[in-house]
Amino acid sequence: MAEASKKQNIFVRAGARIKKFFREMRSEMKKVVWPTKSQLINNTIIVLVCVLVVGIFIWAFDAIANLVVQGIISLVKG
Repeated sequence: MAEASKKQNIFVRAGARIKKFFREMRSEMKKVVWPTKSQLINNTIIVLVCVLVVGIFIWAFDAIANLVVQGIISLVKG
């Protein structure tokens, strides 16, 4: 009785899970709609512009914060 309900060993279970994962991944990859070349270029340009804009805002905030900190330090030093 005990042998009938015995679990499979860990390697067999892990192998089955890995096999199932790759089977499901392959099934999902068939559903993917890949962008066209023009969509890819357009989206890349949008991302680069957004990164540039955010970088400029961070640089400006850093420069202003640096001026404020330097002003406070000069006030404290006298």
